[in-house]
Amino acid sequence: MIAVFAAPAFAATNPFMDVPADHWAHDAAAQLASRGVISGYPDGSYKGAQPATRYEMASIIARAMARIDMEKASKQDVEMLKKLIVEFKEELDAIGVKVDNLDERLAVIEKDLGGWSLAGELRFDAKFGSDNGEAGKGWYDDAYSMKGKNEFDLNRYRVFLRKRIDENTSFTARLGRNGENTGNPDVRFERYFVTTKLPYDIKFSAGRLNFNWEDDLGLHHGKEEDAWYGDFTGNYLQFEKTWGMANFQVVVGREYDSGFAGLKDATSGDLKYGTGMEQFMVAAKFGIDINEKLMLGVMGYWNFTDEEFNVPPAVLGVTSPPLPAGKSDTNIATYGAYAGYSFTPAIQLKGVYYLQDQGKSIAHLMSGGASDEAAAWKAILQLDQDLLKFTDLWVEYGHMDNNFVQKGAFGHQRWDGGTSSYAGWGADVFANRPNNDNTAKIMFIRADQKWGDKWRTFGRYVNVDYDTKGLDDAVNWGAGIAYRMNPAIEFELSYDNIDYGNNNGLKYRNGDDNIIRFRTFVTF
Repeated sequence: MIAVFAAPAFAATNPFMDVPADHWAHDAAAQLASRGVISGYPDGSYKGAQPATRYEMASIIARAMARIDMEKASKQDVEMLKKLIVEFKEELDAIGVKVDNLDERLAVIEKDLGGWSLAGELRFDAKFGSDNGEAGKGWYDDAYSMKGKNEFDLNRYRVFLRKRIDENTSFTARLGRNGENTGNPDVRFERYFVTTKLPYDIKFSAGRLNFNWEDDLGLHHGKEEDAWYGDFTGNYLQFEKTWGMANFQVVVGREYDSGFAGLKDATSGDLKYGTGMEQFMVAAKFGIDINEKLMLGVMGYWNFTDEEFNVPPAVLGVTSPPLPAGKSDTNIATYGAYAGYSFTPAIQLKGVYYLQDQGKSIAHLMSGGASDEAAAWKAILQLDQDLLKFTDLWVEYGHMDNNFVQKGAFGHQRWDGGTSSYAGWGADVFANRPNNDNTAKIMFIRADQKWGDKWRTFGRYVNVDYDTKGLDDAVNWGAGIAYRMNPAIEFELSYDNIDYGNNNGLKYRNGDDNIIRFRTFVTF
């Protein structure tokens, strides 16, 4: 048992009167006693020659699990503890120790042996398309942004590093990069932060981290859809406190935005933001699980710049349309309310509503200054395969105002482009949303079928109904089959098609396009 613990370099004081200093077990007994793993008998004796009862052994195992040192434990130590827990399960139950809790702690210990854990993923895509982006046809016709009729793209590689410092503190980092053809090929540390526990059981994180409350709440399809609002990565301080069924989170920090590159001050002529600017963000969420069936809550995001500037009549880098002259106002506040109800564990109904208040500079860029408010909402019906037997089903319907700024900082969703929400293998079904007059109506359906441990299939359908005369609906659909060769490697073959309709030549996205994708996904 000594091998499992961080033994001090010096001999601990022996509390047992019947273990003399020259006894072979003296140091071991003293060290285990100093760590609280063994306590001896009320009369101060250890009684080492007396066989231990099973209840005494169960007590020792429980205390050892509470004090095990992950820096010193080896894989063999963990395997031995597993066997001991199984052997003394009934006695542990009898003395009030929940074996499930010990199993959970042992799983954490096994994952973080030596204090460090390493994981990673690699995603390689071989794409074969229709090559609509060839010279002379214009980029508007190249829905999948292909460089030719085929493309081989190592579009994701990530390495996750985690150091467990103690029971309450850990360091996490992610090395990698999304998208080989993004124009930024450098591998870099994308995230790096420390998480610890403050007084009053407040969870605290600091560093470059990501938070996505829609994902946490199950309000967007993780395999298919981005958050309508959320999924922020920046330099943040994050606080979280839970009281029974209630949870409160606050995030404070800064986020980079490239949407206003090249802005100059009209009075001084100084270049205020050469390649973009940073926004200060405060976000808060309060949620409560009324019971196992009902959840509800509210959240708010406040993005604002630290410095105003005088906007000239014509602004470099902002031409569609140029900002109005005068003081800048690039602040934006977004308020959300969500709810969900589980009729059974296999049937869930949930949704979220957002209301946005935009500064005049944002309102001008998004709607020509016609409105400084925007709204978006979606409702989701989720059915598990346990209910339908042959498939699970995600059915989502929503409305999004044309001037709604997605995902917070307008660098994610600017006035001149779309987002990756519902992206069909790289094609953006929202690409024509900036050309819409009012509200887009979105229908999204995804069905996944699991055929044992190895095979799965899926199908998807997205329809975006624009309410603008002459602007056709965007329709995207696809299907695929995947095979998991082993726990680390999966192969997926899929087909995807997108049709933007006939929208006046190159002014909008036009026509249809399709792609066949063979994906190799590796995790370790």
